[in-house]
Amino acid sequence: MPADQITVVGVGANGWPGLTPEAQTAIHKAEVLMGSTRQLALIPTAAVRVAWPSPLSEALPRLLKEYSGKQICVLASGDPTYHGIGTTLVRLLGPDAVHVIPHPSSVSLACARLGWPQDQIQVVSLVKNPVEHLHPHLTPDRRLLVLSRNAQTPAEVAHLLTARGYGASQLTILEQLAAPTERIRTTPATNWPTTLAGLSADRATPATPATSALPLGWSDPIDPLNVIAIHTPADAPVLSTSPGLPDDVYENDGQLTKREVRAVTLSRLAPVPGQLLWDIGGGAGSIAIEWSRHHPSCRAIAIERDPARADRLARNATNLGVPVTTVAGAAPTALADLEPPHAIFIGGGATAAGMIEACWTALRPGGRLVTNSVTLETDALITQWHTRYGGDLIRLEVHRAAPLGTMTAWRPSLPVTIWSVTK
Repeated sequence: MPADQITVVGVGANGWPGLTPEAQTAIHKAEVLMGSTRQLALIPTAAVRVAWPSPLSEALPRLLKEYSGKQICVLASGDPTYHGIGTTLVRLLGPDAVHVIPHPSSVSLACARLGWPQDQIQVVSLVKNPVEHLHPHLTPDRRLLVLSRNAQTPAEVAHLLTARGYGASQLTILEQLAAPTERIRTTPATNWPTTLAGLSADRATPATPATSALPLGWSDPIDPLNVIAIHTPADAPVLSTSPGLPDDVYENDGQLTKREVRAVTLSRLAPVPGQLLWDIGGGAGSIAIEWSRHHPSCRAIAIERDPARADRLARNATNLGVPVTTVAGAAPTALADLEPPHAIFIGGGATAAGMIEACWTALRPGGRLVTNSVTLETDALITQWHTRYGGDLIRLEVHRAAPLGTMTAWRPSLPVTIWSVTK
């Protein structure tokens, strides 16, 4: 191994005895050992010990520079490249400068304890994300593994599940996995914080007899080092990640792209993992939110000039579990310093001076621009742009059945003109 390489060693809750000979040798050779206070306490070594400061992201480059020229070994929890610092170091230094020695991840250990196939579960990290990040992943009869931030995370998860109508989900809390103090307990989410039914440390079914049906306020609380397994009920309510959520899931003042129009609009915007959307005239935020729900790596910036609507948009994003960035301001002025997008939706303000020009200029090559219109003035404008740049121009009209006296008749909504074009 080159002398200037940093070694990253994955460490489990069982510490030194659980390390491979290769990992132990790497630690013995290190002149500087970096890691969390908890991890450093697990390792016997004469090396200089450096505990991570907070926030680590800001301090890490400084620490690497300070100990440059020394043999550095960094401790990580489990597999260093799975939601770990190994990925951060590779991003900072490049793959050739980092040698990773992995340990089984908490996900691998949890699946082994529960008998769950790793390729059929969804992993959600709440280490740095709010608990609402779970929302897009909650579907009937699904298995999720949640990486906890601390000892309070299980309670937050249980309360969210119950409020969402998923209270019958089975929650399994796996603490100190692979350590001598490992413990596994399970409970329906609705029982929190009343009881935890006991599980033996090496089984995925309740111990017989149940040994720890105890109140959660007992003297032996949840360990901060825990993973949460969720198995949702088959009859849980459905809120799909496909475009076109019901209108009533959005708090709004009427400024909302309606369900059917929204589904067609998003099909033209074509969400792609890792790409960025600008939602101009965000209103209730439905386009930005459903773009973001397509995939966890999809990003959206919603531009809304009305402060009350901007606040409402932010609440909708939180309630539906996606991190939409809200910019309070009027476009096109508010667009000046934003990251160039892969897709732009103009839901309002298309006739503002220079709006479409600014959007077309900012859009990345291969990006999609979609503009919706319900007025003759905007129709005339986007017809001119369609003549100039091509694309697809359609008119969409939706009729809904509604009472008419003692019978039922079709009630038309305002027709919507949709112009979509790829740059």
